[in-house]
Amino acid sequence: MFDAIRNNKKIVQVFLVLIALPFAFFGLESYVSSDGVGADVAKVGEIKISQQEFQQSMREQQERLRSQLGQVDPKMLDNPEFRKAILDDLIDQRLLAMEAGKRRLFANDETVRRTIGAIEAFQQDGQFSNERYEALLRAQGMSPAGFEAQVRQDLTLQQLAGTIGQTGMLSRTVSERILALQTEQREVQEIRLPLEDYLGKVKLADDAARKFYDENSKQFETPDQARAEFIVLSLDRMDAKVSDEEIKSWYDGHKERYQQPEERRASHILIASESVGKDKAKAKAEELLQEIRKKPAAFGDLAKKHSDDPGSAAQAGDLGFFGRGMMVKPFEDAAFTMKEGDISEVVESDFGFHIIKLVAVRAAKEKPLAEVRGDIEAELKTSAAARKFAEAAEAFSNMVYEQSDSLQPAAEQFKLKIEQSGWLGRQANPANGPLANAKLLEALFSDDSVKNKRNTEAVEIAPNTLVSARIVEYKPAALQPFEGLKPTIEKLLVSQEAMKLAKADGEARLAALKGGDDKLSWGSAKRVSRMDARLLPPPAVQPVFRMDTAKLPSYAGIELAGAGYALYRLNKVEAGEKLDDVRRQGLIGQLRTLAAQEEVQLYLNALRGRYKVEINDKALNGSER
Repeated sequence: MFDAIRNNKKIVQVFLVLIALPFAFFGLESYVSSDGVGADVAKVGEIKISQQEFQQSMREQQERLRSQLGQVDPKMLDNPEFRKAILDDLIDQRLLAMEAGKRRLFANDETVRRTIGAIEAFQQDGQFSNERYEALLRAQGMSPAGFEAQVRQDLTLQQLAGTIGQTGMLSRTVSERILALQTEQREVQEIRLPLEDYLGKVKLADDAARKFYDENSKQFETPDQARAEFIVLSLDRMDAKVSDEEIKSWYDGHKERYQQPEERRASHILIASESVGKDKAKAKAEELLQEIRKKPAAFGDLAKKHSDDPGSAAQAGDLGFFGRGMMVKPFEDAAFTMKEGDISEVVESDFGFHIIKLVAVRAAKEKPLAEVRGDIEAELKTSAAARKFAEAAEAFSNMVYEQSDSLQPAAEQFKLKIEQSGWLGRQANPANGPLANAKLLEALFSDDSVKNKRNTEAVEIAPNTLVSARIVEYKPAALQPFEGLKPTIEKLLVSQEAMKLAKADGEARLAALKGGDDKLSWGSAKRVSRMDARLLPPPAVQPVFRMDTAKLPSYAGIELAGAGYALYRLNKVEAGEKLDDVRRQGLIGQLRTLAAQEEVQLYLNALRGRYKVEINDKALNGSER
């Protein structure tokens, strides 16, 4: 990886939102929503970013990081820097949306349909499922029209960001110079001054360990702990029943949802024009069509041999069943005018030239109640349970607050089991189940909860899941006795002092080397490059590649934390081996990506100057705490 990329502190976060569209279906928020409660966190032009939207975005990012990184210190996910990064991301989205509107950029219906059709969450057996699409949207409280508007907005922002990113120029001279630096070979030799050689030279004062213990007592405290009891109110505990009459009434009132449109199954042979050019691709498609006309049964074999669509070629060209809106328009127009068994003329699309064989037609029909009964029942039960939960959640929250000396009244009212925890610390631990929530732990270890053993507020630890807890036993933080820690402290102090001796010795030797006195017994020569520096310890990589090459040999000294000191002699600098085309293009691609990111960031900085951006620091750092 390039040093410039590795050391870049400001990667354009908005790209993470834009390029991840097919995977970021859940939790999409409106770019221009201004509803919310309390003071707004920021204002971009006339568009507000509410606390509600900011908190929602922050929770989504926190959950995403937890799923990727596992157990994470909650303080890493809720601090001024993290909150500012989330807000900057939202502001960048607003700025791009405003500029896209000003430029009248717009994603067309075909692009929206194609994008939604490619989202795996909406597919069944590899094909887009309208029923699954609508069911998933309903589960998220979204309508197809609302979701499609969000997708259109995302695609529009992609269009703008992509256009701006493409303006980032990477000259051939610059790219060649950077590639040369990445492959450059350096021959170095090393001498290690290991920490162990200096341990025996350290003499600690008799009271050194005691003094360190007294001055750093916080380091030797065992943190406070608590055992708690808790109750969980969740949506899945809501008992919702649906009658046959309700199911029939819903079906009769929403029959338009159960109309299955006409679908067609086709096979195709695609001749892409990218590699051979449009004229040659069309000519090849025409030749294949003539061959198929003579021998229609050979369609599948020809598709396997000649089609440039790898997904369908292996299946003899079979694309399965599809409805209107799922294929590019020229392909769709041809397929839906054909009769079963027909073979089309050559059809041109953005992908190249197609020969289409219509395999089957599935006529439009209305799905009978018996077929969709299970889906309707599940949907009605979910809706009924959600209503019951909303009512219960408010009463639950009030009860644990108003009767804060016990969880028993709420447990009896809502038929919940009072559960017991083991010993808990202030840090979230996934092993603690419902009590692994940072906000709940903060409430549990609050002064009022610890001193008076009151119920915590009802905390939402997950969507449609509330928990209240109270301390039943508490152990305050305690200082570990000095006698048990003395050997560990002395070992630590000896190591620290030995490290100082190693560093002083190393620096003295380095000064002599730079003065021309080189009588050391160096280790064997190592050849390293910026692309492959595995023979060097990580702390030495950057210093070795910063060594002066004007006059060789050149010398450098590196402190190796906890291990000693290392001296390096640079003997030769040579051009690296020529990269093969695959690696070369990969590295140039990384450079272009970085150039595009930097170009977008410069553009966003300019937009901040063009549109008035106001940030409410008090709301940003004080909301929902």
